[in-house]
Amino acid sequence: MAQHRRLTKTATRRLATASAVVMGATILAPVADAVEVVIPNTDIRVDVPALANVQGLESVPNVEQFVPSLQQATNSYVAAVNNAPAPAPAPAPAQAAPAASSTGQAIANAVRSKIGAPYAWGATGPSAFDCSGLTTWAYQQVGKSIPRTSQAQAAQGQRVPLDQLQPGDIIAYYGGATHVGIYVGNGMIVDALNSGTPVGERPLHFQPIHSAVRF
Repeated sequence: MAQHRRLTKTATRRLATASAVVMGATILAPVADAVEVVIPNTDIRVDVPALANVQGLESVPNVEQFVPSLQQATNSYVAAVNNAPAPAPAPAPAQAAPAASSTGQAIANAVRSKIGAPYAWGATGPSAFDCSGLTTWAYQQVGKSIPRTSQAQAAQGQRVPLDQLQPGDIIAYYGGATHVGIYVGNGMIVDALNSGTPVGERPLHFQPIHSAVRF
């Protein structure tokens, strides 16, 4: 015959308190893993079925004294938060390339429309061009009047750093700004190079650059 432990009055009151803790919440499901309930300062431990499904159990005052697993879960959560690595700093946004103006893009479109036209010294279009005649004609298509010669265009335009070029800017070449073309984007220009070479598209740095200007 098994022996039964006799409960003292104090243990009985504590067991009643633990039962009140369990019964003070709403049980959501009748079947669940049992959770151990203890009577503080005693060795009395009871496995209570379905206790894990009790809604609001963790909010009952001092419930951790009766259900140690709740305190263990809280400690694990706090440790995980404290040991979590700091978030990596957000990468700096990439510097955006200068946006092309609608006027500059219209100039670039105009000069591109003349690719293949013949070179003729002193010609300003619309069928043949020399270098500064081509740039002058392209600007006229958007209602802009600029100096006629390459040297004057380089001298009177607003200087633009090469890393801030926009379509429509004029690129002057050689030490004396004796040749000009129009930047059309993507590292390319369109120009009327010389006799026997039609208007064409070439790399920006195909010859030494004197300056870049914008009107």
